[in-house]
Amino acid sequence: MGYPLWHVTVIFGENEIKFPFSQAAKNKGNKYFKAGKYEQAIQCYTEAISLCPPEKNLDLSTFYQNRAAAYEQLQKWTEVAQDCTKAVELNPKYVKALFRRAKAHEKLDNKKECLEDVTAVCILEAFQNQQSMLLADKVLKLLGKEKAKEKYKNREPLMPSPQFIKSYFSSFTDDIISQPLLKGEKSDEDKDKEGEASEVKENSGYLRAKQYMEEENYDKIISESTKEIEAKGKYMAEALLLRATFYLLIGNANAAKPDLDQVISMEGANVKLRANALIKRGSMYMQQQQPVLSTQDFNMAADIDPQNADVYHHRGQLKILLDQVEEAVEDFDECIRLRPDSALAQAQKCFALYRQAYTGNNPLPVQVAMKGFEDVIKKFPKCAEGYALYAQALTDQQQFGKADEMYDKCIDLEPDNATTYVHKGLLQLQWKQDLDKGLELISKAIEIDNKCDFAYETMGTIEVQRGNLDKAIEMFNKAINLAKSEMEMAHLYSLCDAAYAQTEVAKKYGLKPPTL
Repeated sequence: MGYPLWHVTVIFGENEIKFPFSQAAKNKGNKYFKAGKYEQAIQCYTEAISLCPPEKNLDLSTFYQNRAAAYEQLQKWTEVAQDCTKAVELNPKYVKALFRRAKAHEKLDNKKECLEDVTAVCILEAFQNQQSMLLADKVLKLLGKEKAKEKYKNREPLMPSPQFIKSYFSSFTDDIISQPLLKGEKSDEDKDKEGEASEVKENSGYLRAKQYMEEENYDKIISESTKEIEAKGKYMAEALLLRATFYLLIGNANAAKPDLDQVISMEGANVKLRANALIKRGSMYMQQQQPVLSTQDFNMAADIDPQNADVYHHRGQLKILLDQVEEAVEDFDECIRLRPDSALAQAQKCFALYRQAYTGNNPLPVQVAMKGFEDVIKKFPKCAEGYALYAQALTDQQQFGKADEMYDKCIDLEPDNATTYVHKGLLQLQWKQDLDKGLELISKAIEIDNKCDFAYETMGTIEVQRGNLDKAIEMFNKAINLAKSEMEMAHLYSLCDAAYAQTEVAKKYGLKPPTL
């Protein structure tokens, strides 16, 4: 004779009796799930949840996760997210539930929540699962683009540092607007007390802008160029190109484009001006990830001014970005033929050949390219870019000591170039794992040029690796405010959001990625 149910309950407790029934309901649900009968599976999982004792955390968590999987098959994303949340509350490190919730948040367009969940998954899986890492990368890019689109159109235009502007103009040899004023175009009168440009021979906004340019008084160039344009002065084409160039430098491509378009359409204008405008518009298109339009502009520039070395130099750089190395080398060769003294083109040709050989794992061409760098720095000992590119190649080859020497040569030639200090700082980390020295050099870069977004970005990346997430976010935000294009800003937002997601995951689940 069996015991009455009330007696069994007294001995074993009601929950102990219910638990086998909840397991049976779950098993039945699994059979329905495998058969593709998701509504019936959901009913069984719901029964399992109602019968499961509350102290059986892990089992209850599994039941919620199973029901979420069935809802997922029916594309009921809100229910998926809700059930996964229950599962995670019961088992905070439940990878399957976190990842399923991340995918549901993606479908619901909850990008921030999706990122936090997939970040937790990546940390729990020690960044070994390709699927979760791809989702993290995808949502970071979407968030970055979304935020950059909004921020960039409302950003305050910011003039870059004098060193950046000098480096920009040094990449042109046939740019009329960057040539010094001729003696007949300015007088020798002293500047006034406010540091105004010397009086020029003519009442020309363009010539005054050129004078300001020589004085590195860059903030007044756009307004003076505008005066020339509004007056329809004789230097109108030059003024349009100068204004467009400085709009590009402050990151206002929308304002630059109409000026460039106008110069390009001026058939009576100096062909050098039109070709230069095409080069700059082509570079702008490339920055906006429009390679077809970019290529069209460079090809048109070559058609109208085939003897312009700048066309081939800048088109060569475009070809490298498009991974068309052989065509890039042809363009650099043509630039060098037209301008044998073009140190930049020769250095960049060497680097293009080096990257092609290095990525193709071809030792002999690598040696030839390295010898080419030696020839370039011997022939052009004043070209800082030659030393910098050679240093990058030497770093790849793990010739760290020699790379360090090359960066020192760069610093001797251009002590105000913050980028070199950043590269030298990164070298210390790779070479000697010397974090303090690396950070000291990057801090020096910021001291030299507090508008160097590359320095802030690098500092932020290092702080993430050190686990100093709040400091990293601060650095990334500084870089975001200095970004020179919407695309660059989107990339920086992705880095910042990744760091922020890690801070949220640390608070919620006590999870932290490995640090330096």
